[in-house]
Amino acid sequence: MDIKQEKILILGIGNDILKDDGIGPKLVKDLKIRDLPNGLCFETCAMGGLEILDMVRDYHTVVFIDAIKTKDGIAGNVYYFQDADFRETMHLSNLHDVNFITALELGRKIKLNIPENIHIIAVEILEDMEFGRSLSPELEEKYPEILEKVYCYLKSILIPAAF
Repeated sequence: MDIKQEKILILGIGNDILKDDGIGPKLVKDLKIRDLPNGLCFETCAMGGLEILDMVRDYHTVVFIDAIKTKDGIAGNVYYFQDADFRETMHLSNLHDVNFITALELGRKIKLNIPENIHIIAVEILEDMEFGRSLSPELEEKYPEILEKVYCYLKSILIPAAF
């Protein structure tokens, strides 16, 4: 199945050498080989804030996959947001830069070609400050379930765009 003429980016954000923080890039790599519409672009990055604008401009739709840590969150929970109801995830908020919503507003004001459709899939994590290429044991155990939930969200977002 092909996506019509829209440019669609699936962007996994996170640092894959900081344990659970790398869940976004890991999911994108695994989703790339799943049965999704043809014509999608899959990318990963470890940055947020203003730097993200350059990656997403000229796309019609962007699906961000990122880590999130909430006060009472349960590791492995998967959340879905659109930019209108956005909760800050690990990389779409940035202590040293503007947050994601501010960056989008700025991009629109300076007439960058900002995506019309922005979706955010966030996975609740435990450990984002410890070096390691593997996920925490709790997330590793739940990873197949997390991957399936993210895949289902992606299909629900993208399949209507294919028609």
